Formats: sequence, C-alpha cells, structure tokens
Amino acid sequence: MNIQNEEQDTKGAFFIEKDGERIAEMTYRKMGTDRIIIDHTEVNDPLKGKGVGKQLVEAGVKFARKNNLKIVPQCVFAKKIIDRMPEFQDVLAQ
Repeated sequence: MNIQNEEQDTKGAFFIEKDGERIAEMTYRKMGTDRIIIDHTEVNDPLKGKGVGKQLVEAGVKFARKNNLKIVPQCVFAKKIIDRMPEFQDVLAQ
C-alpha cells in the first residue's frame, strides 16, 4: 500500500487512498519549527489488525527524522506504537 503525505499550512496527514477514498489516515499539526503533534490515527475496518496504523506511524517517524523534527504523540494509538518500538525513541519529544 502506498502511503502518501500532504501538508497545508500547519497541518498534515499521512494516508492511504483506495478508489479516491481515504481508507487509513494519521493526522498531525506542526508545533513551532521543530515538532509535530500526531493527533489522530484512523484505519477503516477491513484494514484493522493488519499493521496499517503502525505503517502510518512509521511513515511519520521517517518524516520526522528526514526533517529533523521531534514527535509529540497525543494520539493514544501513535503513542502506544512509539513507546513499544525502541528504534522510534530518537524522535520522541522529551
């Protein structure tokens, strides 16, 4: 599945589209110049339990690394994934 990214002003999203409809999405907003706040992750029922949400969080982590950003995971799901993955700790805001 192809994860896409879009940004407008201070908000953005990582998402997967199928037939013109978003079937999975993780949204974030920028906080200053060095942080993003992940505020919501949603995956349609047919994709639940297949690791799609984790893939969206991983895309956010890669984006943060590439852009020298830290992540503030307000979304409970994103926080759980980041907390469980030692290799994601480098982007977690302290």
